[in-house]
Amino acid sequence: MAVNLVNPQGLPAVDLYRQVSVATGSKLVFTAGQVAVDASGAIVGVGDLAAQAEQCYLNVATALAAGAASFDDVVKLTVYLVDWTPDKMGKFAEGVTRASTKLGIAAPLSPLTGVGVAALADPDLLIEVEATAVIN
Repeated sequence: MAVNLVNPQGLPAVDLYRQVSVATGSKLVFTAGQVAVDASGAIVGVGDLAAQAEQCYLNVATALAAGAASFDDVVKLTVYLVDWTPDKMGKFAEGVTRASTKLGIAAPLSPLTGVGVAALADPDLLIEVEATAVIN
């Protein structure tokens, strides 16, 4: 499957992700929103957005693998962030970078939409990430 990531002229170039993803394939993989919990269900990185972002992306990778997909196949990410303010971007990017390094993901990532939310399922959770992938 091929995913072509593009920052088209007329839209701002973003370092962390691309504005558009064009995919060819025949099978869609949708993950549930992944939060910062380990395999036992314990919350990772309470109060630490970078640690939670890292764990979320690692969990997304695990979920994608169950559908025979990887981040190479992701065409869209949606990120829900509790009480989002622009000054938190550095911590979010730090966590994504750490996860990308562990997973061998080459930057930039597929298009993403960041959504500020009031709360998630547990008050200690700061972020939730879901992915859509296309594979052959």
